[in-house]
Amino acid sequence: MIFRPAQNKNLGKEGERIAVEYLRKKGYRVIEKNYRTRRGEIDIICEQRGSVIFVEVKTRKSMSFGRPEEAVDSRKRKKMAEIALDYLTEKHLNGRVDCRFDVVAITEKSPRIVNHIVDAFRP
Repeated sequence: MIFRPAQNKNLGKEGERIAVEYLRKKGYRVIEKNYRTRRGEIDIICEQRGSVIFVEVKTRKSMSFGRPEEAVDSRKRKKMAEIALDYLTEKHLNGRVDCRFDVVAITEKSPRIVNHIVDAFRP
């Protein structure tokens, strides 16, 4: 198999679009998409019932290389927590709101599988 960064980027963007649509249907209010700091990026930041939710989206064409959520390893979780702290500090919310970390894992086979893991990890 040949690594195709452009195809992977397109797959990732499509996954993020699907995740935003899914979260909105579930009653989440999307606040930010692709929030960037010098540390990296969080795919989606949303709000539900006063809590801020930081969402990592992982999309795969198949499960040949494992489930998409397995790609959210300890290094990625640590980085997400650091970026989340940057966001909360920037918005003057640190210590003022509840927050959590979710993962939306999408497998693009037929039929498409969307797995929303609520409170997927704690930093």
